[in-house]
Amino acid sequence: MTCMRALEWPPGTGKFLLHDQPGKGRGQGSGVKPIKDGFIYCLKSKGWETPKKLDIASLRKPGPLDAALRVGNRYFALEWETGNVSSSHRSLNKMVLGMMKGVLIGGALIVPTRAMYEYLTDRIGNFEEIEPYFEVWRRAETDEGLLIVVAIEHDGVSKEVPRIPKGTNGRALV
Repeated sequence: MTCMRALEWPPGTGKFLLHDQPGKGRGQGSGVKPIKDGFIYCLKSKGWETPKKLDIASLRKPGPLDAALRVGNRYFALEWETGNVSSSHRSLNKMVLGMMKGVLIGGALIVPTRAMYEYLTDRIGNFEEIEPYFEVWRRAETDEGLLIVVAIEHDGVSKEVPRIPKGTNGRALV
């Protein structure tokens, strides 16, 4: 089973359901960090380095990547969006810089769809919000590499399902 398919809410249901409440107000919607933490926990169990700090920029070293897998003498990077759309841009730019510098062979950013975004922490970056900028990254000059954005979706919503806690560290959902 892949790490993505292993994520479920509530735990033990085999589905990924969100509490039926928009995430626009304080104390509303579901958190995103516990979703990411469960996925990263699974990747780590499969040999990924989490988090991974790499020298991928010229002037100032950016923060660590959420996860990286060694591929020969380079890495494939993964970032899971838990911030706003500016954070999505930073993640993609960080990975492009890493490919331009020859440290990364590629990278992936995981973001919710706009439909899923509705039930999560307010202003989380999402696929539809970042898609208009794909042309910028397509034009980046790299010798080789793959940059992808993966949109994730929930199975449904229910008032019977508890909210995913916000800001809870280290809670794997696998």
